[in-house]
Amino acid sequence: MSYHIPVMLKECMEGLNIKATGIYVDATFGGGGHSRAILERLGPNGRLLVFDTDEQAKANLPEDDRITFIHSNYRYLAKFLRLHKAVPVDGILADFGVSSYQIDTAERGFSIRFEGPLDMRMNPAAALSASEVVNTYSREQLADVFFHYGEISNARKLAAALESRRMLLGEIQTTQQLADVARPLAGRGKEAKYLAQVFQALRIEVNDEIKAIEEFLLQTPDVLQEGGRLVVMAYHSLEDRPVKNFVKFGVLKGEPEKDLYGRYDCPWKLISRKAIEASPEEVAANPRARSAKLRIAEKV
Repeated sequence: MSYHIPVMLKECMEGLNIKATGIYVDATFGGGGHSRAILERLGPNGRLLVFDTDEQAKANLPEDDRITFIHSNYRYLAKFLRLHKAVPVDGILADFGVSSYQIDTAERGFSIRFEGPLDMRMNPAAALSASEVVNTYSREQLADVFFHYGEISNARKLAAALESRRMLLGEIQTTQQLADVARPLAGRGKEAKYLAQVFQALRIEVNDEIKAIEEFLLQTPDVLQEGGRLVVMAYHSLEDRPVKNFVKFGVLKGEPEKDLYGRYDCPWKLISRKAIEASPEEVAANPRARSAKLRIAEKV
């Protein structure tokens, strides 16, 4: 089973600056494309620890004694690295967002392209699903989700439409039922983008993605050794914003205070001053690379 074509593979490997004897982390294993490339560059004594909340990702594990699969969210990075006696590490890679396998599997409910149950759980064993959000959240709660996580300007109108639909016709149970309610609220010619924002908002809420990213980032300086690399790929502004701030200033939001010499107390040296984007050739071959932003930093 192959989940996806790894995005910006060459740039990620160069960013990690892999040492043959090093210890590395792939925080978002998914289809394992990036992990295989790391293993190719490791010697017999190197180690790779990979995280994924979706146990189905284990089907993509290569038979290799150097790799350890951790069935957990990357928000528990430090805990599991200590458990596996793998601190400090030499590099951490995180490729945020949904794997292509999850998007392309109708039963997972991530995509507007397929009729499927309204699910969107990256970990199928998790309690909260998109169906529960859509059918049990109040109008105010729904509006907050769509405004903050989908950046939808008419979030209140959408929340009211969903509330009316479930009161009149019962629960909204499928991706297409949700799309049918949301589509008329999109601007003319903007239906696809609007629906993508709606699905993004629900997916982030269901999987607590932004909080998980923030918790993950805060742990990285503690588990990386000096000179170790953090390589992070984000796909929309809500993911990229905390990453950009963290590698630039060492904090998730705002700017920290400067010392007497006008310097920030930041644990990072930027390897790429700006986000790296996929080449036009890669985007043509793999459209999902279009929105990717790659940031690389080194622990000082």
